[in-house]
This record gives sequence, structure tokens and C-alpha cells, in this order.
Amino acid sequence: MPDYQAIYHRHADQYELLVSREDRDGNLPRALNGIRPLAGLDVVEFGAGTGRVTRLMAPLSRRVYAFDAAEPMLRVAAERLPERRAPSGQEPLRDKGWLAAAADHRALPLPAGVADLAVAGWTFSHFTGWYPDRWRVEIGRALAEVVRVLRPGGTAIIIETLGTGQAIPSPPHEALAAYYAWLEEEHGYRRTWVRTDFRFRSRGEAERLLRFFFEELYDETLAGREDLVDLPECTGLWWRTV
Repeated sequence: MPDYQAIYHRHADQYELLVSREDRDGNLPRALNGIRPLAGLDVVEFGAGTGRVTRLMAPLSRRVYAFDAAEPMLRVAAERLPERRAPSGQEPLRDKGWLAAAADHRALPLPAGVADLAVAGWTFSHFTGWYPDRWRVEIGRALAEVVRVLRPGGTAIIIETLGTGQAIPSPPHEALAAYYAWLEEEHGYRRTWVRTDFRFRSRGEAERLLRFFFEELYDETLAGREDLVDLPECTGLWWRTV
């Protein structure tokens, strides 16, 4: 299994290049807006990483509080996040519309009830690998934090993989399948999914970036594929109202 901690703390720029090639058709922002329109919302983001989802939400929402455990990832995010522009002839806005800060998913530095929407992108699933014997406890703490920061009637959205290199959605391994079923059966989350296919600039770039992040998956199932430059991918979105 790849050392994701090392990737997130030491290779943030390379990770950002990989995810910049993802979702070539723009299906993810449409899916997010379909679950809860983003316009004017206060949003808390768990696992913001280099800000790929943050950048989708910030121009539409009122404010995004973006958190991640890896400060190097957030530094990349802050460099790329837009700031609000004041209308022509007016004073610059003091509020840039977002805040990025390092924090543990299970204890965010926010008061309760500050958000209309909480989004966790490809992040809680890591607990199934980091805490294989108690992932339900640790993810449960993160889910409780999601509920805590939401206002009554707020929406929680969890984004996770349903298969890189797959055209039909399926959990890549048994631990993720158990986690997804647990979200639905024990916590009342509903699920939809979209294609978030990659489009790389060349086969060489695809080989380099996919091997960097996926390692065994690349060697076992992706290497040698004819469709590597335009690689299919399925992404699940789980959501509920609190």
C-alpha cells in the first residue's frame, strides 16, 4: 500500500499535478450542486488537501473553512485558491472567502453549528488502513465532528473512490466495501456516483503520476493499458441531512 502520509507531507506538488488531471468532464461539481446547491453557503471541508474541491466551492459559497492534517498540502491549496474581488472602483474586500488551516478531522478548531455544508473528500477512508482494527471508532469520531459543525438542516457529503481504472463503480477492496456499507446502514447516508475520468497530457505523464500515487494498483492493473491517457474512474458521493 502506498505511504500516503509521506505523499501528503513530502510530495504535495506532485499530488496536485495528479488530481489536476482528474474529472476531465467536470462531473464532480455538478454532483455536489445536485445534492446541495453551493451558492451562499458556509462550508467546512475535511481533508482539503491541495484544494481541488475547495476551488470548486469557494467561488460559489459564502465562506469555506478548509482543513487538512498535512500543512504542505494546505500551502499548495492556499497558493491556488482565489480571493474575492471587489466590484470595480470599490475598496478591496477584507474577507477572501476561505480559511485554510491544519487540523485533525476528529477535533476541528471551530465552534458548533457554523456551517450549512460539510464536505469530506477522499479522506475518512484512510482510517480503514491506518486503524484496521478500530476504523469504525475513528471514523465515527470524524462523523460526529461533521454533525457538530453543521447547523440544523445542514448537509454532510462524503466523497470516496469507487475505482480508478474502472468504468463501473465498485469498491477497490473489502475494507472500503465494509466502510461504505457502514455509512449507509449504520449512519443513514445515501449514495450516488459519477465518472471522474483522468485526462493526461501524454502517456509518459500518465505512467509517472499514476505509478507515483497508486503503486501496486498501477503495477497490477493499470500498467500497459491502452486507455491510460484517458483513464476511467468512478467516484462515490454519500450524503445525509442532519
